[in-house]
Amino acid sequence: MPEVEPALGTTPLLLIAVGAVAVLLVLIMKFKVHAFVALVLVSLLTALATGIAIGDVIDTMLAGFGSTLAAVALLVGLGAMIGKLLEVTGGATVLADSLINRFGEKRAPLALGVASLLFGFPIFFDAGFVVFLPIIFSVARRFGGSVLLYALPSAGAFAVMHAFVPPHPGPVGAGDILGADIGLLVVVGLVIGLPTWFIACYLFSQFTGRRIEVAIPATLAGRKSEADDPRVDTDVDDPDGPGGGGTGAGATAATGTATETATGTATRTGPPKFSTVLALLLLPLVLILLNTGFNTLVTAGAVDGDAGWLDWVTLLGQTPVALLITLLVAAVVLSRERFSRSETEDLLNSSIGPVAAIILITGAGGMFGGVLRSSGIGTALADSLESIGLPVIVAAFVIATCLRVAQGSATVALLTTAALIAPAAAENDLSRMDTALVVIAIACGATVLSHVNDSGFWLVGRFLEMDVKTTLRTWTVMETLIGVVGFAIAWALSLVF
Repeated sequence: MPEVEPALGTTPLLLIAVGAVAVLLVLIMKFKVHAFVALVLVSLLTALATGIAIGDVIDTMLAGFGSTLAAVALLVGLGAMIGKLLEVTGGATVLADSLINRFGEKRAPLALGVASLLFGFPIFFDAGFVVFLPIIFSVARRFGGSVLLYALPSAGAFAVMHAFVPPHPGPVGAGDILGADIGLLVVVGLVIGLPTWFIACYLFSQFTGRRIEVAIPATLAGRKSEADDPRVDTDVDDPDGPGGGGTGAGATAATGTATETATGTATRTGPPKFSTVLALLLLPLVLILLNTGFNTLVTAGAVDGDAGWLDWVTLLGQTPVALLITLLVAAVVLSRERFSRSETEDLLNSSIGPVAAIILITGAGGMFGGVLRSSGIGTALADSLESIGLPVIVAAFVIATCLRVAQGSATVALLTTAALIAPAAAENDLSRMDTALVVIAIACGATVLSHVNDSGFWLVGRFLEMDVKTTLRTWTVMETLIGVVGFAIAWALSLVF
């Protein structure tokens, strides 16, 4: 990042920051400019307005864009490929059915939620939810009751994983801007995300599902193929999901005839075993946890940090390497006897297209962040927060909440907040743990109060055939609970560590 001496004082810089965010919101909300284009344009205007030298403007923008893409593109791409392999081979159905059989009839909603949590590690919110819809409707028909009893735990699980846990683009992008340890962020995201899901999604679904009766949608009941059809259009223009980014619902299944053929092959061969699906989902988590665990032991002095074998453990546990290993294993295990090599290549290639938009948006968010840092706006905001005594983690949640409510896009809220709060985090010399907790706080703020300007609101409402009022009473309340409960846990942990 080019070192640029701020040309303006604190007050003008803060006014420019407010103006930049306002312009960004107007472009996205009123003029319907694509978030990627809006972020690039606002980055350019902000750089010029703050007095960055003309010759340094492009270098400043590209430095922020490139550094963010270096972290995000690799993780998101590998995660999308793993999710696609599991999706088209029937891994989601195997996972859900096996857990429901183990949990029993009375705990079927819990089983669906747990299956969604596992499947939600590599796959994005909208893709995962639409893939699980036929399973949700089938279980609802089998056991009876409001479909909310089964749909909310599943949708909430995908939302939590999408907002809190890498390799999803929201936490990865915000984590990169703040300089968080991505491996530790995975651990922290799970530690906070799991109890958050249980309280805000599962318990809430048990409460509201017995008070609000929502029947299985007439247009989808008994028509599994439509919910799982890649050609079903969800009318969602924003590529963002409810928790920090998304693929767009078109990513729910493979694109093109090659993948449809591959799906048919998988059906004839039979789905993978439950143990295989579970092992593939846990493999990257185990590798990442090993790395994080040994790093903790080194810090505590329990393990020799100079040991040669530790370098290999650290390498294998780096998130990109862990996901790469998982993808290679999944490609061999799931493709064998199901797809030819060319079909596997086409299948993996089809998984990249739907995530391209969100990768570009995340990179543009990093560009905006780089401009804010280089111009001195971030430092000015940090000084202001320090003068009023507002803790960084609280400021992060509040700013993200305001941006989320104003324009709906969780990705924009996440990345903009991370860019604004990064200098304050740096000046406070936050520990690795505190930095990860600030990322989660931003994700929580970017999750709350999903309403009519959020694509996730319409996705869930339309597929469950709920009117706006019912969607507000169910989905919006659950999303708000996710944000509030998650932030409460993160803030409590920040007081301990």
